[in-house]
Amino acid sequence: MKFAAIRMICRFLVVSMMFLPFQTIQAGMIGTDQIASATSAQTDRAAVLSLMSRSDVASQLQTLGLDPKVAQDRVAAMTDEEVRSLAGKLDSLPAGATSGWVWAAVVIIAIVIWYNWKR
Repeated sequence: MKFAAIRMICRFLVVSMMFLPFQTIQAGMIGTDQIASATSAQTDRAAVLSLMSRSDVASQLQTLGLDPKVAQDRVAAMTDEEVRSLAGKLDSLPAGATSGWVWAAVVIIAIVIWYNWKR
């Protein structure tokens, strides 16, 4: 009885070793470029999350029908490349909330005034 149980356990182990995947682990040196990209991704993610925690941004998200907590969860679920792209877009936005529509209105008003003055 004892030997039969040991044989059955051995057979089970052999079969499981044949069908279950082995994962090898290999240690190596980490390059400075990997560390720099990891820290910059964390910095970008923190910058995006801090922007989203501002009260004016949170109120704007709520007016658009999005809960700020859900938006922060979405940012947390983004990949590093997506966060880096979003942080780059946020850095390139103009300060003071001036958009292209303001400049377009100024140009149109200037054209109308010039056209009326030219007559």
